[in-house]
Amino acid sequence: MASIYALKPRFQASLRPLVGWLARLGVSANQVTVTALALSCLVGALIAFNPSAKWPLLLMPAALFLRMALNAIDGMLAREHGMQSPLGAMLNELGDVLSDTALYLPLALLPGVAAVWIVVIVILAIISEMTGVVAAQIGAARRYDGPMGKSDRAFVFGILCLILGLGFHAVPWVDGLLVVTGILLVVTIFKRARGALVELR
Repeated sequence: MASIYALKPRFQASLRPLVGWLARLGVSANQVTVTALALSCLVGALIAFNPSAKWPLLLMPAALFLRMALNAIDGMLAREHGMQSPLGAMLNELGDVLSDTALYLPLALLPGVAAVWIVVIVILAIISEMTGVVAAQIGAARRYDGPMGKSDRAFVFGILCLILGLGFHAVPWVDGLLVVTGILLVVTIFKRARGALVELR
């Protein structure tokens, strides 16, 4: 099953002039990583403290796109401008998990949304990213494959928040979408684990 992650090289190419400009300004990869995390925490807090309001939900698609751009930028700064470091690697992995949690967990507070599925998805998302990291720990490549990676989750939740933010009620299809997302996360976990083990053979 295809993933939005496959579009990453083209997206990075479009950002390369901006990355070069930021490098010349002296902006570090770690600063960009922390900025992405701070953005996620801010938007998540706005939703958590205003669960009945529509306007915070409308911020989510823009925040997810900006976070995706910042994640691409920090990686390009690190790889292409000599900013790789152990701290940067740790911030990158932890930042992704913390950003996902900060953005998505507050959606459990929304009226009409099944909180249990939001919590399950957040837990499965953490496990899926951990599986990718563990793959590298056992000697395989860091795994990003699977049908519900970080970019795919951002797409799903961006569309969901846009629809709810425009005033559409959380009808049963929302629960269906969350269930499918959870199932695809399970598939992603197994695909990453299997891919790492096959690679090591």
